[in-house]
Amino acid sequence: MGNVKEFKPFGLPWWIAAVVFGIVMFAASTGALSNDLAGSFALMLSIGLVCNEIGERIPFWNSYIGGGLVLTFLVSACLFSYNLIPEEYATGIAVVMDEIDFLSFFIIFLIVGSILSLERKLMIRSFVGYIPAIFGGLIGAAILGIIAGIPFGINPSSIIIKYMLPIMGGGNGAGAVPLSQIYETVTGEPASSYYSFAITILTIANIFAILTAAILHKIGEAKTTWTGDGTQLIRSGENFASEDKKITSTMKDLGGAFFLAVGFYALGRLFAKTLLPEVFGTPIHQFAYMIIFVALAAGFGIIPDNIRAAAKKLQSFFSNNIILIIMVGVGADTNIIELLQAITPGNVIIALAVVIGAILGSAVVGYLVGFYPIDSAITAGLCMANRGGSGDLAVLGASHRMPLMAYAQLSSRLGGGIVLILGSIIFGAFAK
Repeated sequence: MGNVKEFKPFGLPWWIAAVVFGIVMFAASTGALSNDLAGSFALMLSIGLVCNEIGERIPFWNSYIGGGLVLTFLVSACLFSYNLIPEEYATGIAVVMDEIDFLSFFIIFLIVGSILSLERKLMIRSFVGYIPAIFGGLIGAAILGIIAGIPFGINPSSIIIKYMLPIMGGGNGAGAVPLSQIYETVTGEPASSYYSFAITILTIANIFAILTAAILHKIGEAKTTWTGDGTQLIRSGENFASEDKKITSTMKDLGGAFFLAVGFYALGRLFAKTLLPEVFGTPIHQFAYMIIFVALAAGFGIIPDNIRAAAKKLQSFFSNNIILIIMVGVGADTNIIELLQAITPGNVIIALAVVIGAILGSAVVGYLVGFYPIDSAITAGLCMANRGGSGDLAVLGASHRMPLMAYAQLSSRLGGGIVLILGSIIFGAFAK
């Protein structure tokens, strides 16, 4: 466990953190704690803080299973699935994650900070090569998934339709839900029949994506030439954040970066909901538009260096601290009971094969287009094979690569759009 004097969660002396934790838990047990935003944050941070500190100190778990973030996710899923959290606080946390959509708020700052911290030439080169890496992951997932399905007597078309597409579709809201709607439109079968299986397989694959992300991080520590260690995607030797090293950001700069980030979000929503909601019949997510516009602003040098540095600082604050709130919220949204019921040998092996195929395909193609294979596998592969935004955070957290959030979102949003197009074609050809 290490020396107690070195135990400083959130930089606080351990005894102060323990007192705050005790106060929050006692207030919750008596019903005195509110279930509004402040009360929910207090409870979520308290749960996350303890789970994270424990998870980071468990041998093997902290190196190969994902450490504190994964333990936070799993413990939270158990607490809420088995109703060990009072209902009023479970409801409050659900409001924070679903109605208020704190997850999107969180992702906004990671996207803007990660893109604005990129060196402009490297940013342009990396975005150009990223789509081939995504297709590499899709092809690898399909091939290994089909091979894994053979011993269980499942034909290739069923593997693609029931396993590969929902796993690689960009999550639940942007993947499994629209895929089920497309399935109903094309085949005439109820969308619910497709969705119920798709979300189960996607959840199993999401767990494997998180675990393999942690393993890839350890491989990167052993094979340093295979990774940019979360600061680089292209094998160029240049650091993404090199432009901001000597730039000091003030409190006003942080305010400017905050305002800029929510402004980019508003611009993304404007295009996604009003100006250009679809391209060639495919809905475009607001985060996809956000990435495009932030990248253009960064590429043309519109954003001052002090604001870019401030945006990076905001990103670091959210990814290093607020991530615990997100992991508790994501765990609260995961029904661990249903997940355990769906764990059959066939489903587990095929889901794992699809995830490994995504890793290998995106790593190989990524390397061919000039990327580090491990970072390409994590972003273009695993961030396609998870539950969208929340899955991206879990995967990048387990692999210690939060600065690559922009690429993770490209996988979930742009890659998810590609899967929807493929799904409409494949359903029409094989599912009728």
